[in-house]
Amino acid sequence: MNDSKDKNSLYRGPSPDRKESRGARPPRRDEQRPVRSAHFEHNEANPVRRNDERPRPSRPFERSEASAPGPRFEREESRVNRPRTDRAEYSPRQDFTEADAEQRPAKIKEFRIYGLNACLAAFKKRPESIRKLWLLESRIPKLTELLAFCVKNKIGYNVVENEDLEKLTSSAHHEGLCLALLPQQEQHLSSWLMDVPAGSCLMIWLDGVGNPHNLGAIMRSAAHFGVNAILLPKQSSLANSGAAARVAEGAAEYVPLVRLCRNENSIEQLQAAGFELITTVVRGGSNVYKTELPKRCVLVMGAEQAGVEAELLAASKLRVEIPGTGNVDSLNVSAATAVLLAEWQRQVGTS
Repeated sequence: MNDSKDKNSLYRGPSPDRKESRGARPPRRDEQRPVRSAHFEHNEANPVRRNDERPRPSRPFERSEASAPGPRFEREESRVNRPRTDRAEYSPRQDFTEADAEQRPAKIKEFRIYGLNACLAAFKKRPESIRKLWLLESRIPKLTELLAFCVKNKIGYNVVENEDLEKLTSSAHHEGLCLALLPQQEQHLSSWLMDVPAGSCLMIWLDGVGNPHNLGAIMRSAAHFGVNAILLPKQSSLANSGAAARVAEGAAEYVPLVRLCRNENSIEQLQAAGFELITTVVRGGSNVYKTELPKRCVLVMGAEQAGVEAELLAASKLRVEIPGTGNVDSLNVSAATAVLLAEWQRQVGTS
């Protein structure tokens, strides 16, 4: 084994001669300058400065001591007293917006009617309301005048298949054509009574009737017997529609629909205009063929099951019924309306 102190050995331990020959350790950088504390304040009492510290030049946008903000409570006070810009001055004027909305006309929704007679009656009565036409190819020979009007006035029309018309009308009874047009505006009772003619006048009040096919059949009878108007309750959803117009066979263009207000107010307005209410009942009423009907008459027709409201029964001057064999309980409301209109026409008549 080699001696650890042998100069020629592979192992060399720490040599005292080498340790003594080392020079002094150079000072570290942090030992060359004093350490500045985080809380160090540079003033005359403590003028110690870092060796590399130089006076910082002022920046052009930096505030001086004179312009430095004061205490916090002073800044808050100045913020409170600062004049604030009212945002309402730059927002759109509310009165202008409301006035503009009032002057802007409401958009009227189009609705579709179908059926040959219904569409031809609308074309004859108010062609300016037509917006579009769909028809089968087989209907072209009978609609040459309508097609010429559409071409002249740049109204779109489409020749479609039967399946397309069934989808457009939601009915298989479209009779080969469909019109999109603006609806007739319903009138209010107060405004309609201002133009009501003097002398004999007949109106129909539909109380609780909700089937559009019944409405169409009643409008057809009303146009035939010269009814002046059909009265619809305020809360009723019944209105002119494609189904009602088809069943009416064009009569919807000749019988105005009048929307009522509350029942008691409507009754007062009608009575003030000289009208008398005649209510139809299934049983317990006077025979309509033996009862004198008034010249200014309002026929109140109720639903087949619910009948007429008690308020209308109490306000009616007469209660009439249509005599029959008794084999059936009653007639359909549209059939009963036709019978009563025919009897009023026979008794009163119109010129």
